[in-house]
Amino acid sequence: MAPTSSFALPATVVALATSLCAVPTASMLLPRQDAVTPVPATEIAGFKPYTWFAAAANCNASLTIDWSCGEKCDANPGFQPVASGGDGVVTQFWYVGYDPTLDEIIVGHQGTDFNKILPIITDLLIKQVPLDSALFPGIQESVLVHQGFAGTQSRSAPGVVAAVEEALSTYPTRKVTVVGHSLGAVIALLDAVYLPLHLPSNVTVRYVGYASPRVGNQAFADYVEAQPVSFTRINNKEDPVPVLPPIDLFGYHHPSGEIHIRDDDVWVSCPGQDNPSVQCSAGAVTLLNWNASQHLGPYDGVMIGGC
Repeated sequence: MAPTSSFALPATVVALATSLCAVPTASMLLPRQDAVTPVPATEIAGFKPYTWFAAAANCNASLTIDWSCGEKCDANPGFQPVASGGDGVVTQFWYVGYDPTLDEIIVGHQGTDFNKILPIITDLLIKQVPLDSALFPGIQESVLVHQGFAGTQSRSAPGVVAAVEEALSTYPTRKVTVVGHSLGAVIALLDAVYLPLHLPSNVTVRYVGYASPRVGNQAFADYVEAQPVSFTRINNKEDPVPVLPPIDLFGYHHPSGEIHIRDDDVWVSCPGQDNPSVQCSAGAVTLLNWNASQHLGPYDGVMIGGC
């Protein structure tokens, strides 16, 4: 598929092309991984509530606090909000609440469309920095993440953990799932590592992210995988965002956990970090084969974006 986008401005297209040109072919760059396998239909269906929760996170905090955001909220009608925050400008919108059907605390983080996420990925804050030891106590200095991403997550972290603690004290569950799309998936990933450091040890944390760019270096990817957290990142077809920032140019790596939606709408599990198979993002997206309009979905029929 030739490059197409309803969002991309010329400057962002140039930035993307420059980044993709700098990346060798997947077979040259990445080690071979285990075989790609189809995702069962029951498992795909199980992700849909989280997809809607990620979509709802794009809505203003004034709408998620009383769960009045229209279709995106109506898809999970029993959800009971606990707190919401952010201004959608300096701090991404977020919300925390309890879903009785899933029996989980849900943390949702606002995402972005392609034209907004690309400048964040490629700007001067692309350099890697250590995580704040006050938020991530005990983390090694070799673990580095995108400077802009780290700053974004740090602004909402105190409010989020306080809201999760309140929810855990109010509702009869020990399970927390953090969701988000695009930039929201980045914040959610960092939260999924951050929260267990501040919550009781009997609380389990799960991450479900959509269309996330790479967040940190190899040490970060390995650190993520070493945590007692379930990580799933879902990518759609030739969306270019999941292959940025490039591996060889800036040393960014994804942790394992990719599920990729192929062009025929079959969902496949892609084992390992940045699986180079053409059925997975690292192998499917190239300079001549990317489509920014697929960044928002659909994910099993759900479009993520706007509110």
